[in-house]
Amino acid sequence: MNNFYLGCDVSKGYADFIIINEDKQIVLDSFQLDDTALGHQQLCSILGTFSGEHSGSVIYSAVESTGGYENNWYTSLWNLQSKMCIYVARVNPLGTNHNSKASMSRIITDKNAAKNIAEYLINHKKKIIFNKDDKFSSLRKQWTFVRMLTKQRTQLYNQLESILYIANPEMLIYCKHGYPNWLLTVILNYPTAKRLSKARVATLSSIPYLNEQKAISLINKARVSVAASDDDVTANLIISLVKQIIELSKTIDRQSKFIADNCKLPEIEILKSFPGIGDYSAIGLLLNICSTEYYQSTKNLASYFGIHPIWKQSGDGTWGMHMSKQGKKEVRNILYMVAKTAIVHNERIREIYARHLKKGMNKTAAIGVCMHKILRIVFGMLKHNEKFNPEKDSANSQKMLKDNKQVKAVTNKLRRYQKLDLAAPISRRQTKKRKEQEKSQNEITSFSTGSIPHSFSD
Repeated sequence: MNNFYLGCDVSKGYADFIIINEDKQIVLDSFQLDDTALGHQQLCSILGTFSGEHSGSVIYSAVESTGGYENNWYTSLWNLQSKMCIYVARVNPLGTNHNSKASMSRIITDKNAAKNIAEYLINHKKKIIFNKDDKFSSLRKQWTFVRMLTKQRTQLYNQLESILYIANPEMLIYCKHGYPNWLLTVILNYPTAKRLSKARVATLSSIPYLNEQKAISLINKARVSVAASDDDVTANLIISLVKQIIELSKTIDRQSKFIADNCKLPEIEILKSFPGIGDYSAIGLLLNICSTEYYQSTKNLASYFGIHPIWKQSGDGTWGMHMSKQGKKEVRNILYMVAKTAIVHNERIREIYARHLKKGMNKTAAIGVCMHKILRIVFGMLKHNEKFNPEKDSANSQKMLKDNKQVKAVTNKLRRYQKLDLAAPISRRQTKKRKEQEKSQNEITSFSTGSIPHSFSD
């Protein structure tokens, strides 16, 4: 039985295809089809003829994730499974890109891109999950829509802030942590400092969450404002921006509620059992993780979302320890907010946060540690289909800590063929490091044999 590999490079409105064999030789030269009914029928005919000419063969096909343009072709290939032996998968463009660089491919064309996808199937066949149905496709569209609205609202907020700076700069002191509803109402009714200075205290104080003392303060500040612009054009622009922001906020709330009401999945309830994860965070994490089958371990998951720590080690030194921040920043944003909430409401995370602060770690880095821990907990809950159990998590951590503290006289694997030699032409830093390693090894050996090291007896 022969295996063949179909690479599909998707563009807007069309796609390029190519089929190669196990030896990466072209079996069916590249061809291009339009993303129309006729194009999909032609693809079915071509693959049907190819499958008939190679009886008993298996076709492994893949399309790159291109923001949704690949969905029609993926569905067509998926439907062909009832007519022939074909497997289909989505692949990460980052993986195919690095695979292309590793093969020293320099010319970038649609034809070469399709071949790179097919070669990626051969090189990393064990890492690819075929025939995996995306049960969250509709929910992901709704989620993407809410994200788009949120970005639009942020853009409007930024534009409003820049205009307020010249129309009523004294109001910006109340915008350091977002725009509260009472502030938007004040800006809507009194867009410039000139108009606010003429407002009545009783009218202002009638706005919810705006007391009389604060109303007097706003009016007094407006009367001595250094605002550079108070014309009607600026006022009209501010009013329009605030109205759009209010309307967008209402739409976002409605859509978010729609997602929460129509997403009654058991995985969501499992994630929400963790104190600090709500509906929005649970849905966002589930849509991005999809399935634990895609990841061999929590390390792979943390690396995929850029939560893992990275550093540079070369020669004598190790430096640059920090979070990688590669991959989807959306997940990091969700985990950051979850960590901030969990530090207050989750005793387990609060304990981890306090312990790292006590070690001298700054608050931002400690939150990063909590984010990594939360992602590991989320992975465990989804993998074992269990709700959050702080006692079980604490017991697992204690077991790992106990195993790491067991004293064993184990030599460095890197130096198993030759012991550390201080007579080697090494730097002063490396000499100091080797002396410390030798001293540490002697202490471990002495402890394991029952004698008391000199440093312990002091």
